[in-house]
Amino acid sequence: MAFQNKNLSVIAYANGFTLWHYVESATLATITASGYFNAVGTLMNTGDVVIINASDKTSIKKIAVSDGVVTTGALD
Repeated sequence: MAFQNKNLSVIAYANGFTLWHYVESATLATITASGYFNAVGTLMNTGDVVIINASDKTSIKKIAVSDGVVTTGALD
């Protein structure tokens, strides 16, 4: 499925850091593919964190933004 803005919400924001929540009936692999969140790339920042509730599992990912492309990765 394509990104749905209505499924993204801010849980907390402080000092330039945002904790996001996203829920979707797509798989985690689909949601975490590079560029999935590009539609809101101007809102997200490198270092933000997103909690994803996908159809197959739930995961917490860090966000990286480079040249307008949003990617997610494992928390270190």
